[in-house]
Amino acid sequence: MNSSIDTHLGSIQINNDVIAKYAGTVANECFGIVGMASVNMKEGLVRILKKDSVDRGISVKTNGGKLVLDFHVIVAYGVSIIAVTENLISNVKYKIEEYTGLEVEKINIFVEGVRVID
Repeated sequence: MNSSIDTHLGSIQINNDVIAKYAGTVANECFGIVGMASVNMKEGLVRILKKDSVDRGISVKTNGGKLVLDFHVIVAYGVSIIAVTENLISNVKYKIEEYTGLEVEKINIFVEGVRVID
């Protein structure tokens, strides 16, 4: 699936996987985020993804030319989940809009687990 931007020079198509990979990189830089989570609905298992496959913990959809992102994350133990998620939303929204030129309509965050950081 692609997101598109129409300009006076033509149309720009951005693959949603590119947006997901960039959003995952931005998310991993946020304080309190341990990593992205992969959820196996069939077995009900959650596992942390390696840094090179962060885009699998993110779903990107287009709604009327605007982006809707779903994040499945694992947060650090002892941090405020509200503070971490608000920081994640503001950072990702700003950087994705700057990077792509597309408006982010909504960011949904699913906290799949908590992990102690060494």
